[in-house]
Amino acid sequence: MELKTGDQAPTFMLPSTQGEISLETLKGDWVVLYFYPRDDTPGCTTEACDFRDALPGLNAKVLGVSADDLNSHDKFKDKFSLPFPLLSDEGGKIATDYGAYGEKKMYGKTYMGIIRSTFIIDPEGNIAEAMYKVKPKDHVSDVANKLTSLQAG
Repeated sequence: MELKTGDQAPTFMLPSTQGEISLETLKGDWVVLYFYPRDDTPGCTTEACDFRDALPGLNAKVLGVSADDLNSHDKFKDKFSLPFPLLSDEGGKIATDYGAYGEKKMYGKTYMGIIRSTFIIDPEGNIAEAMYKVKPKDHVSDVANKLTSLQAG
């Protein structure tokens, strides 16, 4: 099930590279929650580094989520100097709650996994923008433009 604008963002509490993080503690802030398939793969690295580079101008908390464990996240974060937390959703429950987990195809094989998706969550905890099946290239600039427009009202 895909989320849409106006839906209440599903709550979560997950371990991260900066301790446990819950959506509840982020109320009052704009949040960019992005789901990505795997640490240290080409597309995921592009996306993470683009968020890193755009972060100072975003005026939002950025959180990356994948099914990788914290050890993998720590290595990825250190290797690319990522200043935002990476959350570990090892069972895929939160990705499922956000509609960012499902059937994928690669090289003729079908499997289940995280579908690259990004959500802008407003300060009240509602979905302000849901973006599914995004491509890493130019995605962060699209997020920045949508976020600026949403914050301007």
